[in-house]
Amino acid sequence: MFRALQIAAALAAVLACCVGAVPAGARIADAARHRHSRHAIRSAAEGGCPLFPADNALNQEVATLPASPNSQAYIESIGLTAHVHPDFGNNPAYGIPYEVVASDQPKVPVKFGAYRSESDPGPYPIPADAAIEGGGRKGRGDKHVLVMQEGSCIDYELYKASRNSRGAGWKASSGAVFNLRSNALRPERWTSADAAGLPILPLLARYQEVGAGAIDHALRVTVPRTQKAYIHPATHFASSSADTALPPMGLRLRLKAGYSLAGFSGQALIILVALKRYGLIVADNGSPWYITGAPSAGWNEASLEQLKQVPGSAFEALDTGPIIR
Repeated sequence: MFRALQIAAALAAVLACCVGAVPAGARIADAARHRHSRHAIRSAAEGGCPLFPADNALNQEVATLPASPNSQAYIESIGLTAHVHPDFGNNPAYGIPYEVVASDQPKVPVKFGAYRSESDPGPYPIPADAAIEGGGRKGRGDKHVLVMQEGSCIDYELYKASRNSRGAGWKASSGAVFNLRSNALRPERWTSADAAGLPILPLLARYQEVGAGAIDHALRVTVPRTQKAYIHPATHFASSSADTALPPMGLRLRLKAGYSLAGFSGQALIILVALKRYGLIVADNGSPWYITGAPSAGWNEASLEQLKQVPGSAFEALDTGPIIR
């Protein structure tokens, strides 16, 4: 396994090269007992707020958890020969941006569409000029909007968002509100702004964490197909398939302890160390092994490019709790 001395050595190398609710899974809880936006960079804890409590499932190390009995089938379905892809960088239009707003940011109405019945009602403190995923005024792709409010430490997230052209506020297909001081999950079988019912902001690769020397939480990843099932802390599936060889939403994936990190450096090395310690969590259907992050001018594209050397075969799926169908 990924022993403490190996972790310490890897982190030392990283730092040397880079200066300048519901309990979410019984097995993760057991292991725990042993154990960007336009705004200025603050710290890994945004705006003085934690990104969930330290004992939250998303913040738990998984280096010692057992592999899932179905690990090989899951990895094959995602892609053994497909490679990791950093779905973020220094282009403002590449990645999922987020905003940190003041405690007195005015709240505005949000009109929900397709997933209204599974959305948390507004108003939300979203500025009129909030960044939309995909760049530009209208955004592209899933068009997520993420806003974390100082003071309340509430994370507001929208999917398929657009500004309301007929009045104040926003429109979106779905919306979710997360108290970042709480471990509470969304209601069973509810989506969020993400297919799995998970939050997005706490699962992003953010430049300020890497600049500080470490990522201490799971990272969001997409896979081509999933089954009609999920594992907590996910609360929602986005599939009609009963194929148990496909990963469920919320599946935790870990870079194998034996995968050598020799030759990796800089920001890529920090991310790979995190993938051994905290892993990935399946959050949506999409391209294989696409890891999500927030855009930032601080990302070093040449360093991130190293991540594309890592094949799917270097990962294993973990057993973090029961599969809910």
